[in-house]
Amino acid sequence: MSDIALAASPVATPLAAWLGSGEIHPETTVYRGVITPQELDARQTETEALVFGAAVHDLGWLRRVQVKGEDRLRWLSGMVTNTVNDLVGNAGAWNLVLNAQGRIQGDLTIWRSGDNTLEMEIATDQLEKLLTHLEHFIISDDVELTTREGETALGLTGPMAGEVLARLGLPALPTPMTHVRAEFNGMSLRVRRDFGATAEHYEIWTSMHSMPKMWKFLTTGGAVPVGMAAVESFRVAEAIPLYGVDMIERDLPQETSQLRALHFNKGCYLGQEIVERIRSRGNVHRHLRALELDGVLPAKGAELTLEGAPVGNITSVAELPLPAGTRRFALGTVRGEAEAKNVPLNYETGAARFLAGPPAF
Repeated sequence: MSDIALAASPVATPLAAWLGSGEIHPETTVYRGVITPQELDARQTETEALVFGAAVHDLGWLRRVQVKGEDRLRWLSGMVTNTVNDLVGNAGAWNLVLNAQGRIQGDLTIWRSGDNTLEMEIATDQLEKLLTHLEHFIISDDVELTTREGETALGLTGPMAGEVLARLGLPALPTPMTHVRAEFNGMSLRVRRDFGATAEHYEIWTSMHSMPKMWKFLTTGGAVPVGMAAVESFRVAEAIPLYGVDMIERDLPQETSQLRALHFNKGCYLGQEIVERIRSRGNVHRHLRALELDGVLPAKGAELTLEGAPVGNITSVAELPLPAGTRRFALGTVRGEAEAKNVPLNYETGAARFLAGPPAF
């Protein structure tokens, strides 16, 4: 059983609370179930740090849940879509969590340490739902889920993020989805490098007490403080989907185009039969696709059309002010017949073209 009890309304992350108690008093927003800084500098300054340099930002919406017990590896492998047993020491994998019908119930990242410690990283807005779902399948298994308390995470993102860590004498990990423990100026840290399409993405876990000191070290090392609005826009530009926005409960894994979350040779897991049936016998009729927009930024949910006929909808939009000019990106679900033609789609105030890979900046 888990020991988590969530508050009825969002609470401020440790970073938001600390900044709000000082001289800055940044504007805040609710993101992934918490209150977090919305903006910490001019939007173009923040965007340029994410795209070309290094940005430090809040990750206080992440929670770590330890998976304990003799059956933890077997049980967890049977609950998620990606590898667990084959994770090498100090490695991680992004996973989807499905129901028996193969529909996506949420997403999480599993991290395995060299001492075989196993834990899940889950967003606050999914924590209660996913723990309830997972606990339902702890029957006679020796498994216990324990949510870690008293800690928080800072993000370090951008192509020069590793240089900031190296400048401070911290490990700059060469490979995504790896992590290490580190001792730094009296602080015990967990440094993780996550997936990124165009930039390096680091998580730096520390105690709530040490977080302000770590924030100051990172800014001194050259990282620019940025708010969640810029981080969210950069997420869309990198085509990294968000559960509850770009992926929802009705979706099948292959409809999301996120094959990095699937392992087809790992053995049985909840929903695996549907995933395998789609892979071996046919295809799905729509996919989540990365788009670049020409025109006024549309609203989320805007209809995509081809030759006047509806063929999909936009799920996320982003506008990135850059020195060479503003660029606009989106994620959207597109029907297969429109996708196959590989021509720009239309929306009410502009056109959307498919991106074959990460955008070049």
